[in-house]
Amino acid sequence: MTRRQALLMRGAHLVWRFTRGMTLGVRGAAIDGENRVCLVRHTYMNGWHLPGGGVEPGETALDAVARELREETGIVLDPAATPVLHGFYFNDRASRRDHVALYVARAFAVPVPKRPDREIAEAAFFPLDALPPDTTPATRARLVEIRDGRPPAATW
Repeated sequence: MTRRQALLMRGAHLVWRFTRGMTLGVRGAAIDGENRVCLVRHTYMNGWHLPGGGVEPGETALDAVARELREETGIVLDPAATPVLHGFYFNDRASRRDHVALYVARAFAVPVPKRPDREIAEAAFFPLDALPPDTTPATRARLVEIRDGRPPAATW
């Protein structure tokens, strides 16, 4: 992450601090039939992450995860198979007000592969037991929980 991008993120969190009592984000673990998970590399953060973002006012968490998966990866969820809530986390790394809902989706399609844009440098599928070396620690921890059937941690 560049210094400018880090400053922009800090500025956004400062604005949210005064405009929102709490921030809620969603992440989606889209796992295909070959036990591969879709991860993204952002243009403004280092490492590979689970796709996701903020829940907008008037939007459900499920709508937000569907939107974020579509925007960041090209994944379109199967409307007949609702993603399952894996865990709800306090994200104290972002702020004292941030929480993340993590959903697992196993029924989806990728009609058009994601092309790089201003936000997403790359989106790709990786085997759960062979993640890229620069996968973030939080992403690795969440995927171990899912893979091994462990209960979710309290913090992201």
